[in-house]
Amino acid sequence: MEHERIIKLDGPMNFRDLGGYHTTDGHSTKWNIMYRADDLSRLSFHDRQKLSAMNVTVDCDLRSSFEQMVAPDKHWPNVKYVDAHVYAQNGEGDDRLQIPGVHSFPNMLSSHSQEALKIVMQELLILPQDEALVFHCSAGKDRTGMIAALILSVLGVDDETIIKDYLLTNQLYSFAREDQITSNDKITQMVAKMNVTKGDGPVMQGFLQTIHDGWGTTAQLFKQQLDFSTTDLQQFRQKFLV
Repeated sequence: MEHERIIKLDGPMNFRDLGGYHTTDGHSTKWNIMYRADDLSRLSFHDRQKLSAMNVTVDCDLRSSFEQMVAPDKHWPNVKYVDAHVYAQNGEGDDRLQIPGVHSFPNMLSSHSQEALKIVMQELLILPQDEALVFHCSAGKDRTGMIAALILSVLGVDDETIIKDYLLTNQLYSFAREDQITSNDKITQMVAKMNVTKGDGPVMQGFLQTIHDGWGTTAQLFKQQLDFSTTDLQQFRQKFLV
């Protein structure tokens, strides 16, 4: 069966399936169940019909309240909208996490950001069978990329693959800057390049190294900082891996 890494839509250009990534223990992430994306305020009527047909029933919005107000997501039938803003806003505490042996680390590891990650994880854990979830920010790069990295990592995907997934955003946006239409052939070439080219991605490398230095594994981060149990993580792996 053919699967699409990049979902072609009229509006968003960075809507991607997180399926098909191999794990270090011989499994792979399931297709058609977990998506990462950019701005969903630009969905066309056709796009919304397509997402409904794909049975995407949960939309986790990682953007700030201001972004959500200025450019609200366009909803489709039977979708549940979830506010999971990553960065703290007025009146919200945002203490940085204390990581053993690490003195500086990305804002994505602040105390408020962990709450956003926890919301997305909880929505994934309760997601009904045969339904799908999308999480997104504005560009689908940094906030979305960090959440995707943590989820893929806890599922057992290796760092190099996670970095390549992160860097694929840059290739997609290069077409937008050149006002090019991304053809099916170009999409195929980008995904193929992602699969064979070593990525350097210093930002993502640093982020993942911070996790390793502080907790050893992402699973330990999820248990120690997000209060997920070993059983929760086992169920999560069973649900999203084949």
